[in-house]
Amino acid sequence: MNTKKIALLGLMLAVIVVLSALESLFLPLPFLPPHTRPGLSNVVIMYCVFNARRGQAVSLNAAKALFVFLTRGAMAGLLSLCGGMLSIAVIILLIKLFDKKISYAAVSVAGACAHNLGQYAVVMVLVAAPAMIYYLPSLIISGILTGLLTGTLLKILMPALRNISHS
Repeated sequence: MNTKKIALLGLMLAVIVVLSALESLFLPLPFLPPHTRPGLSNVVIMYCVFNARRGQAVSLNAAKALFVFLTRGAMAGLLSLCGGMLSIAVIILLIKLFDKKISYAAVSVAGACAHNLGQYAVVMVLVAAPAMIYYLPSLIISGILTGLLTGTLLKILMPALRNISHS
């Protein structure tokens, strides 16, 4: 990996950390269920996946999970890692299935819902509380809402992001 790629990866990680920290300042959001975050940093991850930097997307997700672990604890770090990896897998699958002819919003909604479901699965395994099933519909709805938000942001930012990474 050359110096430019390392610098770009470091810049992307810095943006992820800043966006993740900024989200914490505005929580809880009244239109989202408790403990739900908008996932603004996932715009950077989706950018990587859309631009065939899937290994970087996985690395950035792991680094983001480490940041979450260090700032919010082991459980939050595990949830971030598992939700993020499932989200990346779903996004890659959709891009391959639709040969990149799928909207950013559709991919983002699917990724956000997968992220929430990945986290939900971890909680169900660790806590095994049957009443958690009632929380699932709100996670799907919040995945749709936050996915639309991040997909729209990606669409707006994609030209600028491509210019930065190709200059």
